[in-house]
Amino acid sequence: MYKIPMVDLKSQYLEIKSDINERLESIFLSSKFIKGPEVSELENKLSELLNIKHIITCANGTDAIQLALMSLDLEAGDEVITPAFSYIAAAEVIKLMGLVPIYADVDEQFFDIDLTNLAKRISSKTKAIIPVHLFGQSCNMDSIVDFANKHDLIIIEDNAQSLGSAYCSKSLSGKTGSFGSIATTSFFPSKNLGCYGDGGAVLTNDDKLAEKLRMLANHGQTIKYHHKLIGINSRLDSIQAAVLNVKLEHFSKYVENRQNAASVYSDNLHQLNEIRIPLNYKNSLHIYHQYTIRVLNNKRDSLKAYLDQNGIASMIYYPIPVHKQDAYIESYGNDLHLPVSERLSKEVLSLPIHSHITNADVLTVCKCIKAFFEIN
Repeated sequence: MYKIPMVDLKSQYLEIKSDINERLESIFLSSKFIKGPEVSELENKLSELLNIKHIITCANGTDAIQLALMSLDLEAGDEVITPAFSYIAAAEVIKLMGLVPIYADVDEQFFDIDLTNLAKRISSKTKAIIPVHLFGQSCNMDSIVDFANKHDLIIIEDNAQSLGSAYCSKSLSGKTGSFGSIATTSFFPSKNLGCYGDGGAVLTNDDKLAEKLRMLANHGQTIKYHHKLIGINSRLDSIQAAVLNVKLEHFSKYVENRQNAASVYSDNLHQLNEIRIPLNYKNSLHIYHQYTIRVLNNKRDSLKAYLDQNGIASMIYYPIPVHKQDAYIESYGNDLHLPVSERLSKEVLSLPIHSHITNADVLTVCKCIKAFFEIN
């Protein structure tokens, strides 16, 4: 048992226990477990929070990506660009649908898709791009939108780690998830807004796409037993929606605490020569789903082991880039070299950060990291 865990869902639950239990009891008594009023309430609240017209909840974040791609009438062999330094979900769904994933390298300072490399990865078969708002901040959406418009690409924003973040520039302004044709998100328990199981949503401002997405998530039907499309069964249940509705009431406070913890980390770690702290785009609001540092000179694994020995949790997101995973490497063999993604996979380390972390905990982590570098 870690003295300082990565995420402390128990403390979060104890604070909101009475509200959670009250909502759950109401569902148990009504027996409206599927498509109950809690689901509609959540979709409406998220629409208002994000200023996005349509929120289509579903069973999980991976389903959300699948639904997004299913709604776009792509054909087998069409290419979809996605970053190599990310979770596997986007590449997984692209492959499962008979599409071709094209892996792009990322920026070493901000961890998002690199536009210079992106330009080298496009072809006449490229139809869409899935930028990933990684670790809690927005991608450089000005550059991505310009690139997509130039090459007539559909943008599907993967917003699973940055729900509630924002991007504001002279030409673009809004919450992440509002800049592409479609966005997707996850409500996995450890996310900034997480339920007590699996959950996800698809986001769009397009009325026709929204109608189609709702059908696709419900076996391709709007009227029971009348199936207009080949769809899937992917629904968020009332219990998970109830949990999310309660947490939404505290969401801004949770984000503020994460941002405060990140500030304490940065203030205490920025002078260490062998550490690179996370940077913020000047146009992006960072909500710190993860506080991810880079550890130089091949010391990452040793630092992680030292933290473990001292009762401090840490995680490596991601130890193997997508294009080097066994299930995906056959597309390119060892010929595809994305140097930044490959280097980051050996350097990144995410430190404890969550809605209830204290400054004392953060300072303890920083003290342990400094002690490691004093003896190494």
